[in-house]
Amino acid sequence: MKFFVNESCIGCGLCTGTCPEVFAMTDAGVAEAISDEVDAALEAPANEALEGCPVGAIRTE
Repeated sequence: MKFFVNESCIGCGLCTGTCPEVFAMTDAGVAEAISDEVDAALEAPANEALEGCPVGAIRTE
């Protein structure tokens, strides 16, 4: 599974705090997801970040 952060990200940091192995903040102050497939062990915390995102900026593929 891959995770993506779209342009509606407000840079609140919830995702990076919840799953820093998958999400990081950019120099622009918004989040981005790693470009690799997410390891199965990290899917639960990454999905928690997706569900907790206050603006729904995270999606999966």
